[in-house]
Amino acid sequence: MELNNGEDTGWLEAWRSRARDSLEKYRGAGLRVLFQNFMSLSVLQAANYLLPLIVLPYLVRVIGIEKFGLIVFAQAVIQYFNIVTDYGFHLSATREIAVNRNDPQKISTIFSAVMIIKSILAILCLGILVILIALFDKFGSEATVYLLTFGTVIGNLLFPTWFFQGMEKMKYITLLAVLGRVIYLLLLFIFVHQESDYVTVPLLNSIGMIITGLVSTFVVLSKFKVRLHMPAFGDVMQEFKDSSQYFLSRISVSIYSSFNTVILGFFTTNEAVGFYAAAEKLFIAMRSAFNPLVQALYPYMAARSNVSFFKKVFAMSVGASTVLAVAVFVFSDFIIQTIFGAGFELSSQLLRLFTVVVPFVMASILLGYPFLAALGREKYANFSIAIGSVVHLFLIALLIPIISPIAVAAAMIVTQLVVLAIRIHGVKKHQLWKIP
Repeated sequence: MELNNGEDTGWLEAWRSRARDSLEKYRGAGLRVLFQNFMSLSVLQAANYLLPLIVLPYLVRVIGIEKFGLIVFAQAVIQYFNIVTDYGFHLSATREIAVNRNDPQKISTIFSAVMIIKSILAILCLGILVILIALFDKFGSEATVYLLTFGTVIGNLLFPTWFFQGMEKMKYITLLAVLGRVIYLLLLFIFVHQESDYVTVPLLNSIGMIITGLVSTFVVLSKFKVRLHMPAFGDVMQEFKDSSQYFLSRISVSIYSSFNTVILGFFTTNEAVGFYAAAEKLFIAMRSAFNPLVQALYPYMAARSNVSFFKKVFAMSVGASTVLAVAVFVFSDFIIQTIFGAGFELSSQLLRLFTVVVPFVMASILLGYPFLAALGREKYANFSIAIGSVVHLFLIALLIPIISPIAVAAAMIVTQLVVLAIRIHGVKKHQLWKIP
């Protein structure tokens, strides 16, 4: 049927106008939620900066670099148990919650299934830790430190960050996480006064995290009306299966992150670990400065696929990270000496090395899960990390005869560039950057 150019098409123009208005309102509402979540996570990140600037210098001066290195090594080992317990749910479950947030029954099933799986994995991890303590003197000689540090696994299990991210209610993450850190800080100054108190440090850290976890679980069950129940076996296995690829990705990431500390702990001294950790903590702080944006952007992009907005965020973030990296490179000696005191020249050298890769890491992180995975190309995000981990293991194996903090940092830089190159290839191959 042929339409004339008069009032027969008026209804069509009116419909298009309403559709445009609705779309703009939807996008506007989405951006408001994104901004609110970004601000909440920014407050959390600010706390993450301020507290280490107080805690790290205090610990190094009170318990000494050797015991500080021991605690950092224990945290790096236990971090693997945290990764196993998380099992990639921070990505897979976040997306599932984001998609089904308006279905109370479905999110109750997701929450219950994920918590059951995480609990089983935590029990298995505890068994593995006990075996390590029994078989290896490296662990057995400081068994108390490792067992107390394991408390962070329990706290992490109870704190469903993935749920709050999926619901785009990051303010709860901020309030609860800051609560836990403040509790830890206060207890630290009250109970840790000399080198012999080093065992108390992991105990207090675990206490803070477990309290935060218990409160956050209560909030989920009461505020969001989630009903904890025994889901069908098929639902549990589906959640486990869906998260497998993300788990493998997370394990791969750890090979060129916390794995570095573990390698140094085995092949060098606790002092070397301490010097490396001092610089790495600041590098992580630089990299994590943009975590609020990344965490808020992932569920936003997964739900809305607003590529034009992402491009603007990408350009601004990479530019800002470059400025930050240059500033830290120039003032690295001053920064290290101010925070840790004299005698940390090696840490200053390491910090300069780390700053070189900061802008590339920022670009890689943004192109990964907030972009490739959110647009359905998660295999590139995961594959890049898997290849990166293989490259890093190869480089570390070559370096073992001359292993040192500087050598490990250099290997990490090469690995990060490999990961970025693969992700750029994925974006170009599927022309994702050209999507309007």
